[in-house]
Amino acid sequence: MSPNDRRLRGRKVRLVTENEESVGIVTFSQAMQKAEEAGVDLVEVAPNANPPVCRLMDYGKFQYEEKKKRRENRKKQHKVKLKEVQLHPRTEEHDFQTKYNHAVEFLEKGDKVKVVMFFRGREMAHVDQGREQLDRMIKLLTEEGGGKIESPPARMGRRIVATVVPAGNK
Repeated sequence: MSPNDRRLRGRKVRLVTENEESVGIVTFSQAMQKAEEAGVDLVEVAPNANPPVCRLMDYGKFQYEEKKKRRENRKKQHKVKLKEVQLHPRTEEHDFQTKYNHAVEFLEKGDKVKVVMFFRGREMAHVDQGREQLDRMIKLLTEEGGGKIESPPARMGRRIVATVVPAGNK
């Protein structure tokens, strides 16, 4: 016997059946008797109501179905991933287009895209060329690719990094 059972003994409760039909206000012992006759549990669903509301239900089955619903909802959630597209100042046009197409696919799936311009060796002397190519990629992604800038291009050592998110997010 739980503490709730002791608290409700002798009191009146509003009883609801498994089919959502209201039986009315009955004593707690009558409600327990109806639950035993039906072979189900008596569950207090609204303890703060006056009188408290109790429902006849198979509580184990109810818990199982709730757990199943939560599991299904977790499966349907899309976790946003951060995908990375790497460029270099001397990336050729065809490779640039391929990387652009990949970035668009990532955005369509709902993922963030981190566009990184890497500078190797003497390429550091031509940061302006790399910056132009990076700006072109960002412009294409925001105007045609269905994205918007989350963090603008920022230089970090030998690379320049920008983040683009799907247009529906942020």
